[in-house]
Amino acid sequence: MTSMLGGKRVSKSCLEMEAIGEVDELNVFLGVLIEEIEDDFKVEKKKIIDIQKNLFVIGSNLAALQASGIKIKKLGNLEIKKLEKWIDRMESELPRLKNFILPNGSEAATYSFYARAICRRAERCVIKLSENYVVGAGIKKYLNRLSDLLFVLARWLNLKNSIKEIKW
Repeated sequence: MTSMLGGKRVSKSCLEMEAIGEVDELNVFLGVLIEEIEDDFKVEKKKIIDIQKNLFVIGSNLAALQASGIKIKKLGNLEIKKLEKWIDRMESELPRLKNFILPNGSEAATYSFYARAICRRAERCVIKLSENYVVGAGIKKYLNRLSDLLFVLARWLNLKNSIKEIKW
């Protein structure tokens, strides 16, 4: 058993803990990704750190699903718009994708592809959780857009490292 925000005791195997754990794993892996991105990309590393902070907001919101009267920070539309703006900026430099591509390339790109897979798993878990609890739409949308961002980031990192995409 473990305690949620507000003190409610739950099983460590409950769906809330699973969703929190998936978001936590994603956050940790983004830390690995940051370390693999070349130092030339300081702006991108800073943006990923901001994403990590938002994942803590998401985790705290998930931990408070069964609590009442607890004030915690919420994820706003501005954070989703930041992801979308970054996606648009990177996509403007990338060739249009006409085929599926294999998730590989530079080490940083491969880690970004892997982070995307973790993010999609976290998103699926949060969606499942939302079948039983009211999970803010912003959380679900943020995770969805984040998985897209991590895919585009992987492609962008390969482009910056002159690594050609392998079409499937």
